Amino acid sequence: MSERNTFGRLLDHAARTWPERDAVIFPERRQSFGELHARATRRAKQLIALGVQPGEHVGILLPTSFEFMEVMFGIALAGAVMVPINARYRGSEIAYVTENADLVTIVTTGQVADGLNFVERLGEGLPGLAGTADARALALPGSPRLRNILLLGGETAPGLVAEADVEDAAAAVPDDEIVRRTAAVAGDDLAMILYTSGTTSNPKGCMISGESIIANGRAMATVYRMNENDRFWSPLPMFHIAATFPICACFDMGAAYVTMPYFDAGVALKLLQDARCTVNYASFVTIISDLLNHPDFPGTDLSAMRVMNSSLAMQPPDFAERLTKAMPGCTQVSTYGLSEASGTVTTTPLDMPEWLRHSRLGVPMPGQEVEIRDPETGKPVPTGERGEICVRGPNILKGYYRDPEKSAQTLKGGWLHTGDIGSLDENGALMFHGRTKDMLKVGGENVAAAEIESLLQQHPAVKLAQVVGVPDDRLAEVPAAFVELKPGAEAGEQDLIGFCKGKIASFKVPRHVRFVTAWPMSTSKIQKFKLKQDLVTELEAQRGAAE
Repeated sequence: MSERNTFGRLLDHAARTWPERDAVIFPERRQSFGELHARATRRAKQLIALGVQPGEHVGILLPTSFEFMEVMFGIALAGAVMVPINARYRGSEIAYVTENADLVTIVTTGQVADGLNFVERLGEGLPGLAGTADARALALPGSPRLRNILLLGGETAPGLVAEADVEDAAAAVPDDEIVRRTAAVAGDDLAMILYTSGTTSNPKGCMISGESIIANGRAMATVYRMNENDRFWSPLPMFHIAATFPICACFDMGAAYVTMPYFDAGVALKLLQDARCTVNYASFVTIISDLLNHPDFPGTDLSAMRVMNSSLAMQPPDFAERLTKAMPGCTQVSTYGLSEASGTVTTTPLDMPEWLRHSRLGVPMPGQEVEIRDPETGKPVPTGERGEICVRGPNILKGYYRDPEKSAQTLKGGWLHTGDIGSLDENGALMFHGRTKDMLKVGGENVAAAEIESLLQQHPAVKLAQVVGVPDDRLAEVPAAFVELKPGAEAGEQDLIGFCKGKIASFKVPRHVRFVTAWPMSTSKIQKFKLKQDLVTELEAQRGAAE
């Protein structure tokens, strides 16, 4: 098992064992384990040619693609630490991660789609980039550790190193150097820093070891009874933890990982059918709804599919009934997880009774423990009572990068204190009941209310802003802002929504803005729940009137 406890050795083993077997399947192309290993080795040599040393941090600013996979494993083969950057981040968010994560190199590409150009976003976030004198030795005041940015493909851009310009130096890197660097990495070494929104205004960098995320993938493969003949479909972006650890599960088993650059229900249904996918990791109600409601769904052959992660315990009863009727031969499972735990914490075993699989979020994955504790006393609560979900196991993060205070608050006595509220029933099965943290869950993305509040309060007319989550049919929850204006200042709802656009990822932009002159208060705190209740009542009344 130790030979596969790092990303580099995981790919080495897969390439030796199943060189011709499909590793990654996209709608138009496939890549075998042998091909991926060769391409990842090339990426490792490019990074070494740019001066990346073992243990240094390399950012990945790419869409879901073969290149993302190659770079991710290339970083590992070079002995460095990968830092996936959310492809939806705007310039200021990219700049924050670049500085906070101490990135020495970023690997990116240019135009991805209409309105999405990573070179432009890097230029927005890193002032002075385009005018740098030496693209191989950047000296940007806001990102002192950043030495260079590698631009993949045939494009060129001021301040970035074109891929063609490192090919000769990369070719000169001996294979023995890759072997040496891969062998020198230990399973408990830091492999990834994954940024996830917290209750502060900026995301936190979860430090995750290779063996933590690989062990979690292996545990999921065990529970789902995976083998080398499985084809695991996930539409989730590769910068997401819910994509990374399933990749590890597949590569550990020799199974194929099936994905797509962006989710499109029609393309997805054809891919599921043509690739004969056996495991469906749709995960979020937005994705599942789009599949079910697509006109091609009734005619799509999904007979190969045996397991689907749908978390029906968190869905409306009519949704669960519709899904199970539409896919009678597929076992539906539910899960609970988070980035700090390298992905899934609990899931429902395939032989668990259907009513439990559909009403609870499962039992701890192999090797993990879950306790429900009183948030105030820290003591375990009786079965059935609600409290904070705490997790212990080889999968939990090492801490938050450059944040010892937050790390100490979250990791106590070997337990991860999630800040989520849950309960365990007499079967040991978990149910999620909400968050103690001031967080939103927008279409599966964690969003810190404080981040949006901080941005709104930069508007010259805003005195104070408070953000809550309100229900949404498609995204489950969307941000809504309550704003107190400065005396004599004027601003409208669309003014403030427009102010946010382009400064933060689109899913963080408030969908509603309401103005207040007095806040509902407890003794010392604004009672956000009252704000939320009032807005939900208003929106429901509007919907009723429209119907």
